[in-house]
Amino acid sequence: MPIQIIPITGLPIIKEGDDLAELTVKSLKEQGLLPIEKDVYVFSHVIASRVEGKQVDLEKVEPSQKAEKYAEITGKDPRLLQVILDESRVVRRIGPGVIITETKHGFVCANAGVDKSNVPGETIVSPLPDDPDITARNIRTRFNELAGVNVGVIICDTHGRAHRDGEINVTVGASGFEVIRDRRGEFDLFGYELKVKRTTVSDELSSAAELVIGQSDEGVPAALIRGYDIVLSESGSAQDIVRGREKDLFL
Repeated sequence: MPIQIIPITGLPIIKEGDDLAELTVKSLKEQGLLPIEKDVYVFSHVIASRVEGKQVDLEKVEPSQKAEKYAEITGKDPRLLQVILDESRVVRRIGPGVIITETKHGFVCANAGVDKSNVPGETIVSPLPDDPDITARNIRTRFNELAGVNVGVIICDTHGRAHRDGEINVTVGASGFEVIRDRRGEFDLFGYELKVKRTTVSDELSSAAELVIGQSDEGVPAALIRGYDIVLSESGSAQDIVRGREKDLFL
């Protein structure tokens, strides 16, 4: 089967308490589709956070002295910096216009993943869900209840990468499948045994989904990837991707 990347269109503006799986199934039916086994559903973290009420009004934020100090360095709103600090374990790098932190989940990224894009309200920002893996698991469980199929679910966010320009979509939450394909022990075209090949398929699927997920006026916050043969698993999660600090050469 060819791999298909299908935008999930027709979703309403997502509100706190909405059932993402139910709304997705409804939108799929309007597109002439039904969920099938081993589908992968990719949702932007912004709508996942919105469902869980994980939004912050900057008007209600009182910046700390540290946030005020970082505002002088970065030029960013000190209230936004306070939200970033609240979502972070540690600040990794800071400079004019940029702050790189390690989030509470262990992700190293700009602004702790706190997003202003596609968030209603001039002073509203959207941090990552408190536990994006649980978010993905709850959505996956609901898909099974509604459609009786086992699927993979990804919560994604746009991150930069060290030593490479531009941004790509990556996995911040996942459930239902093995997020890393371990190919060690396989053999290449010429018979050489692969020694270090481990492919983070969930990040590849997240990046593929961003080809149809809208970042501006398209209004497409989710995608269906069909035809990729995921390895179903109850234990797969985005935490499998996080590299421990003891292995981090760029601290």
